[in-house]
Amino acid sequence: MGKNMKKVITLVLISVLITAFLSGCGSTEKNNDTQQSTDTVSSTQAVSDVTENETVKETETQKALKTQETIKWDESWEFADFSIIHTDSVTKYYAQENRKDITVCVNAGHGTKGGSSKFTYCHPDKTPKVTGGSTQEGAVKATSVNEGTDLFAGVSEATANLRLAKILKNELLAEGYDVLMIREESDVQLDNIARTVLANNNADCHISIHYDATENDKGLFYVGVPNVKSYRKMYPVCDTWEKTEALGQAIIKAEKESGVKIFSDGNMPLDYTQTSYSKVPSVDVEVGDRASDISKKTHTQIAKGIVKGVDSYFQNR
Repeated sequence: MGKNMKKVITLVLISVLITAFLSGCGSTEKNNDTQQSTDTVSSTQAVSDVTENETVKETETQKALKTQETIKWDESWEFADFSIIHTDSVTKYYAQENRKDITVCVNAGHGTKGGSSKFTYCHPDKTPKVTGGSTQEGAVKATSVNEGTDLFAGVSEATANLRLAKILKNELLAEGYDVLMIREESDVQLDNIARTVLANNNADCHISIHYDATENDKGLFYVGVPNVKSYRKMYPVCDTWEKTEALGQAIIKAEKESGVKIFSDGNMPLDYTQTSYSKVPSVDVEVGDRASDISKKTHTQIAKGIVKGVDSYFQNR
């Protein structure tokens, strides 16, 4: 083979090697570009996931931090036009743990200055009362909120009602219930109809706290729904009376099991404004009378019994 031919072959081999080298470099660059693109997508997704998780955590935190809310009177609510005293707002408290998403209205009876001098219709259809009580049978109107009685312990019924209501509020919150508190001071400008309407629109049940005017420490009972056909057919009683009775019976059973003294069979049917206007299960719990013990220990025992009764009622619905 001639020298010239060897040179040609050498140059061809060098050219092939250079081409292969350059091709390899180009492939590596493409692979690098592809990897960089993949890494970028992965990083973007990771950032998106983190941002989404942080948003969820932030929303949950904001919800957890919401401990209470002010509820203002709304004239558009059904039966609102039957109330004549409704200038105050109320507070709804939110449970922070073991939430049940059930709201209990706690209504400390009485405590409305000027309420006894104003009158509201006993029934939303303006028919007469079918039983006696704080207002006589046959009456069409009753005091919007009466003053209540005085207890032998030296305080007004309104004061004792409020003490127990505050304990009940804390017991309910601890068990995961939200609580709509109707009265938290000595005076709230909300008549009995207004209190009931607020419960109708912001709670799943309504429990009012009272002491009876008798003087023999008779024990606890709830105000049941009168077994009068016309009354039980009246709206909204027709929609709620069975639920009201079920809630009342659940509370009595729980109080008995808690060792609380019960009057008779625990049920005294009376035609009350609260029952007549309620669109949710609504129980007036008469926790004792003028001679009853109103110590914190007794109030706590009663409050725990009410909570157990509420638990039982909602578990069986």
